[in-house]
Amino acid sequence: MKYLYLLGCSLAFASPALAQDDAEREDEGQKIVLSHPVRDTYITVLANGWRQMIDTTGQSISIVGEQEIAQVQGPDLSRVLERLPGVTLARSGPLGSQTSLFVRGANSEQVVVLLDGVRMQDVAAPSGGFDFGTLLTGGIAKIELLRGSNSLAWGSDAIGGVLAVTTENLSGARAGVEYGAHDSVSGNAALGFHGDNYGVTLSGGYTSSDGISAFAGGTEPDAFRQWQLGGRGRVAFSDAVSAFVVARYADSRIDFDGYPAPAYVFADTPEYQTTRQGSGYAGLGYDDDGLRLSGGIALSDTRRAYYDPTYGSAPGFETTGRSWRADLSGKVELDYEWLLSFGADSEWTRFSTTFDPENTARQSGAFVMAQRSRGPFKLNGGVRFTDHDRFGSHWALGGNASLDLDSLWRIKASFGEGFKAPTLNQLYGYGGNAALQPETSTALDLGIEFGDRGNAWDGVGHFAVTLFRRDSANLIDYVSPTGYFNVGRTRAQGVEVEATVRPGEGFSVRAAYTYLDATNRLTGKQLARRPRHALSVSADWQTPLAGLKLGADLRLVGDSFDDRGNFVPIDGHALVTLRASVPVSEELELYARVENVTDAQYQTVAGYGTYGRSAYAGVRVKW
Repeated sequence: MKYLYLLGCSLAFASPALAQDDAEREDEGQKIVLSHPVRDTYITVLANGWRQMIDTTGQSISIVGEQEIAQVQGPDLSRVLERLPGVTLARSGPLGSQTSLFVRGANSEQVVVLLDGVRMQDVAAPSGGFDFGTLLTGGIAKIELLRGSNSLAWGSDAIGGVLAVTTENLSGARAGVEYGAHDSVSGNAALGFHGDNYGVTLSGGYTSSDGISAFAGGTEPDAFRQWQLGGRGRVAFSDAVSAFVVARYADSRIDFDGYPAPAYVFADTPEYQTTRQGSGYAGLGYDDDGLRLSGGIALSDTRRAYYDPTYGSAPGFETTGRSWRADLSGKVELDYEWLLSFGADSEWTRFSTTFDPENTARQSGAFVMAQRSRGPFKLNGGVRFTDHDRFGSHWALGGNASLDLDSLWRIKASFGEGFKAPTLNQLYGYGGNAALQPETSTALDLGIEFGDRGNAWDGVGHFAVTLFRRDSANLIDYVSPTGYFNVGRTRAQGVEVEATVRPGEGFSVRAAYTYLDATNRLTGKQLARRPRHALSVSADWQTPLAGLKLGADLRLVGDSFDDRGNFVPIDGHALVTLRASVPVSEELELYARVENVTDAQYQTVAGYGTYGRSAYAGVRVKW
């Protein structure tokens, strides 16, 4: 327990319930360093699961607000995420195709993904990851990304970090529609009602596109279609007791290319995949006299079907993955310096496929965390115990510290352990191994920061430099022809630099650069699809002409390899996007953009197509 002595103790475990309660007051005693009222992009739930000021944690967390998401434009979530340090993405074809998110070099399935507090991993997928191709920007109001291992607060899968997506919580109505290249149409609408003791928001959206060929050398476009519905509600029974519920359903179809007979080489095919995702969370919250409690039950269900019309109309392969999760957590203020958090959670997962019978697993965990705030110094730390009905028990530790040098400069540091339980597919699917142990990681980072990422609009500016390192062991891999084994060891280390400046009235520039050295420690080879260099720069200018806004985005990505043996190179690329928007009235806004202005030819996955120069235009209304 020496780590607890060295790192101290921390605040509150993760309660999705309170994370969604917009009426919740901020923690007493937390300072606000800026002169304006507390904005949503200054509040995070990722450090420990409870809402708190971002400068009270030493962890690396970035927040993207609704204004920036709208500024980027379009349904493609990857264009928003790639603005953040430590992030690269790989997509196998057009919008809606399989999309992987790599955070500081970690595998995509080693990142916990939360949508309104619900874990969205597909437990029937071979590695249990979330496909970001199924998540579009419509209806999203906030994105938070924690970079670094944090299984202390978030349990299994939090080796690379945690991504939390929060949908709109409206009072009024909002709608928008966009049309552009490849006959692409995207529309979204939301309606909300709020009173003193209740709030309800309903939303929906539809996106379709003729797309491009998933096979880079193909001529047949691969189309995408998705519709989704969602809602959230809250009711307060008293000043202390409230109830909440969130729900989402999305139905997607994406065409893809394969390896047809008789040559069995990558080529155009008529194959397609359907994905149906359902999720929801319901619970109760209590907040009175320094004690907060929250508990609820969450459901995530993903069903996929794969079709090849060459062989008939029935699906050739189907998967079903479902997880139920129950949690109860609490936080108590011991005095003006100490906060103590505690809780427990349990998750039941099951999967089946066309060729695999239904199998189940259960894991339960308990945690204790504490935070001490004394003047400019904040110290957080704690411990989690998890029991899995297949591999047994596992401990995870973590801690972080933050020191304010003045009202805007601060030094931060964090240590975190992560683990990832074997998936049901790895345990019981093809090549399954019931003796698998969890993947593990140890992560450290150290940085200095001026301001925070969300304060550029206030004119304060932002600058941050962070050094990071993560060692992962016991990684699960398929060893042909035997099956899955714990054989992998990797190391990811590097530096992240962020800066936001306002060189003139109405003009702002934001940049994020990452140098990443991610290697397989057994072979010394670079991890696949992890470029060493990634830079995003965006510039925005609000002109004096009728509120016209002009913007430009530049994305530079270095060379990488497509395979673990480093035999198939992927050349680096540079992409430029130009944006514009103009308000017609307080309720109506017109916008347009041109992506890949230079018509660059590039790939993020070897052999898979990407978009050339493409133009889009849209309209937004609110009332």
